[in-house]
Amino acid sequence: MSKQRFLSLDVFRGLTIFLMITVNSPGLGAEPFAFLEHAQWFGFTLADLVFPSFLFAVGNAMSFSIKKFDSDADFLKKVLKRTFLIFLFGYLMYWFPFFVVGEDGSIGISPISDTRIMGVLQRIALCYGFAAIIVRYLSVRMILIVSALLLFGYWIILYLFGVPGEELTKMGNAGTLLDHFILGDSHLYHGDGGDAFDPEGILSTLPSIVNVLFGYLAGLYIQKGGKNYETIAKLLMAGAVMLLGAVTWDLMFPIGKKLWTSSFVLYTVGIDLLMISCLIYLVEIKNIKFGVNFFNILGKNPLFLYLLSEILYMTMRMIYVTPELDTYGWFSIKIFQNIAPGPVGSLLMALAFTMVCWLAGYVLDKKKIYIKI
Repeated sequence: MSKQRFLSLDVFRGLTIFLMITVNSPGLGAEPFAFLEHAQWFGFTLADLVFPSFLFAVGNAMSFSIKKFDSDADFLKKVLKRTFLIFLFGYLMYWFPFFVVGEDGSIGISPISDTRIMGVLQRIALCYGFAAIIVRYLSVRMILIVSALLLFGYWIILYLFGVPGEELTKMGNAGTLLDHFILGDSHLYHGDGGDAFDPEGILSTLPSIVNVLFGYLAGLYIQKGGKNYETIAKLLMAGAVMLLGAVTWDLMFPIGKKLWTSSFVLYTVGIDLLMISCLIYLVEIKNIKFGVNFFNILGKNPLFLYLLSEILYMTMRMIYVTPELDTYGWFSIKIFQNIAPGPVGSLLMALAFTMVCWLAGYVLDKKKIYIKI
């Protein structure tokens, strides 16, 4: 297997983090562009592509790192430790800032009983952990079989155990029922119309593992195939097949991120394969350097910069400049909505915030500090 470095995969990871931060931090004072908001239920937008693409990038990286372990003991120790730490950081992020201020001004510990248990980092942790074990001990053929079982099994479970006639609804699907039973209402996400529904719930983690597995298989093939037109052509064909399968399955099992449907997995993997193909052509073959280092900086500390962006955003929303406006709202409305009213101003605020996070990544890169969570 070739040991050459694929800068295109690093750029893909950095681009994903850039979009992830931008989508998660829209400016206030105006509705964002529709493509930067998640689909209400079924359907697809650019925002819906970001998270599965990051999982795909996790699989890409895994195809390089998984072979570095000499023994199973070292492998399991590393994977379990990393899975635990990523999950813990995700949980602590939702518990942040760890205290609450009472009406009388008293300060107390924020109750753990109301803290969300699942979430973005938690899903990344679980997908990473399960996928790492699968690719360590199974052949490529068996990985494909496991992927098929996860996708079809999830589809079957939803129809077998959901509320009859409401199997694919927000509150009637089997995943929501399982989350309510195991985690309880207070530990779920309440930001989606006030309903106790978690888009990163327990059951929908199963098909999301496949995004990592396909990312691994793509990375494995890219290393074996090398930087050439044949590799690009086969990746493009694989992406087209995935997209065709997704839109066909969509007729029976609609594409939707919040339920993380199996057709959604195929659809996002298909797009990711097309994106990787284009990046290999531009970066590896045509040797285009424009923007490469910019995105590569984000790709060197991806999880840390994502966590930093979430903590910084929440902190800015807690500090009020005026009685009516928090810090993030003040910058959004008083500055960017004055510069460009409407969705453009909202996007400019999100991009400015993303650039602040990029600057943190730039400083870390200059100091050769790479934080491996």
